[in-house]
Amino acid sequence: MEWEEPLRAVLAAVGLSLYDVEFTAGTLQVTVQREGGVDVDTLAEASRAISRWLDDQDPIEGHYTLDVASPGLERRLRTPGHFASAIGEVVTLRERRADAPTRRLEGPLRAASDETITLEDPEAGTVTVALDQIERARTVFHWGDAPHPKAAGSSKKGT
Repeated sequence: MEWEEPLRAVLAAVGLSLYDVEFTAGTLQVTVQREGGVDVDTLAEASRAISRWLDDQDPIEGHYTLDVASPGLERRLRTPGHFASAIGEVVTLRERRADAPTRRLEGPLRAASDETITLEDPEAGTVTVALDQIERARTVFHWGDAPHPKAAGSSKKGT
């Protein structure tokens, strides 16, 4: 079943775009996004809209679970489009290698095509990895150094 195009239309009607869809082990996982983020009420609305579409189309035989979520701060990267949208961001991935142990790479994503990605790993340098060699990948969110609020009464006045 081709899920992407029909789900894009259903989600556009509620102001969302489709980030990813995957049917695995009896669960239809639909990941949605919107500029500025997605709140719980919007996720519920998307879930209801997708459920109506599934009820009308009946594309899945037997029992299944629908899971609608946002990609979150550290989003999974699986498709060429996911990687292309993450250029400039820090990513982490596990690369399967036929002639060596699996290795973990992390760094800014510099380029992405339909077949490969290129990132800057602090230890390995500039590395190009074939997409079919990536075991798993995601963006990395680093909390910034936010200024700490001063405790009440902690400021000193000059004398």
